[in-house]
Amino acid sequence: MKNKYTLMSAVCVLAFVLTSCADTLDADHYFKDRMTIEEVFTDRDYSEQWLANAYYYLTINNTDVSSKKYNPFCFADDMYYGDTDDRYKRLKNGDYDENFLQGSWIDAYKGIRQASIFILNIDMNEQMTPEERADYKAQARFVRAYFYWLLLRKYGPVPLIPDEGIDYTKEYDELGLPRNSYDECVEYISNEMLLAAKDLPLSRSALYIARPTRGAALATRAKALLYAASPINNPRPGDQEKFSDLVNWDGKHLIAQEYDDKKWAIAAAAARDVMELGRYDLYHAGLRRPESAMSGFPATITPPDDGDFSNNLWPNGWKDIDPFESYRAIFNGSLAASDNPELIFTRGQNLKEESVSQMVLYQLPPLGNGFNTHGITQKQCDAYYMNNGTDCPGKDMEIGRGDGSKRAEGFVTWEEEAQRKYPELDVHEEGVSKQYVQREPRFYASVAFNGSTWYFLNRSQQHEKNLQVFYYRGSGNGYTNTSYWLRTGIGVKKFVHPNDCHWGNDPLVTQYIQKKVDPAIRYADILLMYAEALNEVDGTYNIASWDGVTTYTIKRDIDEMKRGTRPVRCRAGLPDFKDYGNKDVMRANIKRERQIELMGEGQRYYDLRRWKDAEVEESLPIYGCNTLLTVDQRELFHIPVEVASLPTNFSRKMYFWPISHQELKRNKKLVQNPGWTYNE
Repeated sequence: MKNKYTLMSAVCVLAFVLTSCADTLDADHYFKDRMTIEEVFTDRDYSEQWLANAYYYLTINNTDVSSKKYNPFCFADDMYYGDTDDRYKRLKNGDYDENFLQGSWIDAYKGIRQASIFILNIDMNEQMTPEERADYKAQARFVRAYFYWLLLRKYGPVPLIPDEGIDYTKEYDELGLPRNSYDECVEYISNEMLLAAKDLPLSRSALYIARPTRGAALATRAKALLYAASPINNPRPGDQEKFSDLVNWDGKHLIAQEYDDKKWAIAAAAARDVMELGRYDLYHAGLRRPESAMSGFPATITPPDDGDFSNNLWPNGWKDIDPFESYRAIFNGSLAASDNPELIFTRGQNLKEESVSQMVLYQLPPLGNGFNTHGITQKQCDAYYMNNGTDCPGKDMEIGRGDGSKRAEGFVTWEEEAQRKYPELDVHEEGVSKQYVQREPRFYASVAFNGSTWYFLNRSQQHEKNLQVFYYRGSGNGYTNTSYWLRTGIGVKKFVHPNDCHWGNDPLVTQYIQKKVDPAIRYADILLMYAEALNEVDGTYNIASWDGVTTYTIKRDIDEMKRGTRPVRCRAGLPDFKDYGNKDVMRANIKRERQIELMGEGQRYYDLRRWKDAEVEESLPIYGCNTLLTVDQRELFHIPVEVASLPTNFSRKMYFWPISHQELKRNKKLVQNPGWTYNE
């Protein structure tokens, strides 16, 4: 039997392409059976609509930062959610099956197909200038490679579809494609992003901010190359876990079996390519004096003197910046995407149902009419430094990693509030546990600790603003007999603007929430990637830049490592690391820095897997406050206890997401990921 289904034969009629959801882009309504491929790609409007449909598949199931309905991968050992308990427990216990959350695979390959057709045909469009065609083709090339990047990150190695399509004259069983190896996938992504970068501009206007730039292509390439260098695909000498059972039917290993030091050098050079563009910088906000401070926008709190950053102006110091606002404003909608110098790639405000704005609804407490279900674990709370760069007392003591110190005891008194002893707590201080005072600025921009101030400035009545929220049982914001309460008694403020509040029960109504964009890739990530890759390099390598114009000498150079870490630490208001000479110590430092800096941005889940740390970190019990206690037992409330309702478990099969049974039936040459099944 001959299969008449092929990429290029089927696209002669557009019904092939648009057989998915009824709510896809308006382009669906234009491309009918009677329209030929030539009619589409000789018309500017139809061509643009075709490309827009490829972009569409980057939303919903293929987001980077969003709420959990389609993308629960912002939740690892750092964050959790509680409003859909069964679903969360399935995710954390590995109890999901092979057909759970598979929309990303389906949509990614639809987008890949859509982009491939565009690339092959756009040159016939004479209504566009050669420069426009080159830009559009580069956009489509970026989109296609980005889909492969998202698939690789989630599923591991995947089949690479031939650009020219499939030969429909072959027998049905011959049309199946085996999975390519991890390195082959990364090589393809790398090469495609290099081609895209040549024709993509360095910047976009505000109107087209969600379209990729040269930096976006090079940054995605750098991320893929870093993953290829990481232990998930680059087992260190002596590593017993090499995924040697992840093989194709012909016995071909899909994961590298031998360590290659040069992979780290290549990844470092790729990150440096982004840095050398000179296009990006960490956002920094200026000082806010007490006389200019207002509710929700407190006066700058100068970090303790470190004898380094304290003495210098940005970018060499924090003397003229506000570290708290510099970090907070990146995420909460204060900055337009076009005004954010560290935003490398974003989907803008094109995300709908599970956008960042919707995510904030789940973070807001009941006093803000929010759902009060996205929280932070005690481990994540402890990860944040004190304001002088030391660990918080009692850090990780419950999970056996403490240094012997005890957690701070006592609460801020009315007299201490009157004296403004702890101004980092802003409007309200009294009653806050001293475990939460004198922490680093990112802590206050990210963590909704017990007794923190929520501003709700969009409300009309003054008495409804600047409210102190406690999570004690019986407080109205703490434990309830519903699903809407914080299991650890510690919430999330990252992405929340001082204006944000909510009215009604509809999560799609966000008119009182500041509009936000997703930080899919930002410069701080690239800087930390550069430092991480350099830290791992043992040899010395000469690596050509992306355009071949120069050659980098890549080695474990401490001054170069500092180019990656110092800006992030400085902007955070923290002193620089002191242990650059020790590879193991710096590895731990960089991992922790990523845990803090990128919290809630969909990085931690995948970082733990590429480092092969997930089997330890995601198996540790989750601790939090004793949320069953009332304010009368506030001392006991703040002694961390294991949270029984938040399961922790990690099995080997959870390193890679399963491939659906439907895909395995459709493609006989497709092999399943280790630990998952082939049959329903």
